[in-house]
Amino acid sequence: MLFLRFLLNLLIVKQSTDLIQIQFEQFIDHFEKSYKNNPDEYIYRIKIFEKSLKKINFLNQFRQHKNSALFGLTKYSDLTEQEFKQIVLKNNVSKSSKKKNKKTRRNTVESFSVTSPIDDDNIPQKFDWRDKNVVSQIRDQGECGACWAYSIATTVESMLAIKTNKTLREFSTQQLVDCSENHGCNGGDICSTLEWMSNKNISLETLQDYPSKSIAGNCQSDSPAKHSGVRIQTKHLCENLVGNERQVIRMIANHGPVIATVDASTWQNYLGGIIQYHCFNNRNHAVQITGYDLSGPIPYYRVRNTWNLDFGINGYVHIAIGDNLCGIAEEISSIDLVDIPKSFL
Repeated sequence: MLFLRFLLNLLIVKQSTDLIQIQFEQFIDHFEKSYKNNPDEYIYRIKIFEKSLKKINFLNQFRQHKNSALFGLTKYSDLTEQEFKQIVLKNNVSKSSKKKNKKTRRNTVESFSVTSPIDDDNIPQKFDWRDKNVVSQIRDQGECGACWAYSIATTVESMLAIKTNKTLREFSTQQLVDCSENHGCNGGDICSTLEWMSNKNISLETLQDYPSKSIAGNCQSDSPAKHSGVRIQTKHLCENLVGNERQVIRMIANHGPVIATVDASTWQNYLGGIIQYHCFNNRNHAVQITGYDLSGPIPYYRVRNTWNLDFGINGYVHIAIGDNLCGIAEEISSIDLVDIPKSFL
């Protein structure tokens, strides 16, 4: 009997191993992984892949609703957690800047101008600036850790379209990577970048005038105050709104998309649905919140990411509102524009 049980266990293990290999082969083909014919890399990655499958199964056990977050295989499922942080996140929000901003955050909520009065009665149950055609297409930061630059540039794009009621223009992330007082493709800080843009009257140039290279380079702006782009308003928000996420909703509904810094460490295998659990607060990523939905059983933010359209919900992540999940309310930034060139009007 013991021998038969031993043989049965061996058969189960072999079937499980064969299934994992079949899944891994399909994964390699689907995501066009380059190591298909590299035996050493293949063996290394399939072991990581197997761990990802176990992690995915564990996370999906916590789904309590059909709209809860669903985890599965993504283009990052053959990376270790450490590799994911180093390659994709790259400490996108610099630790030194996070410490600095704990001391320098300003309470400017009441002084910041909005397009309509902040009134709970005026807040719709569902709202998304994408429906107003003022949110540009999803972009891919690739291996350049410049999510902070993408979040600022895309918010400038939205605010210009809202203010002028004109067609969207894309603005340069490369200018921010090359010229701002940050770490280029190795991370940056939203608040200090907005301070730099405001204090030095930086004009953010269009993508056409300052094209993307996906790597950090020397600053190509003739002058920091060159006025071929747009400048942000001096009084911008960079606030800790933990415990006051209603204010985040007001800002989105009454003004425009906002920028948030988050902990994206557990997004590696995210497929869709609303994140409610297993999201921590060691912020390492910057995103844009374009909208929200309060109408369902799980209120959530619609979060625009920078990992291309093939990640999440066509490039977006949904995060539950109210519990500072992923640290999303720790640092909220909202901007306005000044001195818009006549050519943009």
